[in-house]
Amino acid sequence: MSTEKNKATGKQLDQLIERAAKKVGARKENDICRYIPGTKGGYIHHFSMRKMKHENPEELASLLNNYILNVDNPKQQKPSPRAPRGSRKKKDHLPLTKQDIDLLLGLARKSGAKEIVRKLAPRRDLKSVKRDLLSSIKHGRVEEDLWHSYTEIVMSQAQPV
Repeated sequence: MSTEKNKATGKQLDQLIERAAKKVGARKENDICRYIPGTKGGYIHHFSMRKMKHENPEELASLLNNYILNVDNPKQQKPSPRAPRGSRKKKDHLPLTKQDIDLLLGLARKSGAKEIVRKLAPRRDLKSVKRDLLSSIKHGRVEEDLWHSYTEIVMSQAQPV
């Protein structure tokens, strides 16, 4: 008896889905999902509708009736808001050009703000810092920034990550 009832409700639900698809001009059954609102905003996912079709056909039938069949002009739901991806620009990031950074770096060096110089200066590898440090020593110049860069790089490589 219950299997006959399930078959009957399944056929009725298929007819409802067919009528709903025809009303909104959908080519596939999945296209009507965009007219049924989801619980977290946006429209329901087609997997959720498929699951509802088998596990809770009464609720799906009521959703189809409320949002598509018993409405004069069914409205397509907006998609649910997505989390920003890594490729999107951050809002608090200042768009500084290379010239701007060089100007800030020069001003920071003149004022003696070593911490800002360290943050703005481009990261260099150990080999190039070592080469520049040896070159400055050969020419009789003392460059504290190079020495600090060298010691920071050596210390960071010595620490286990």
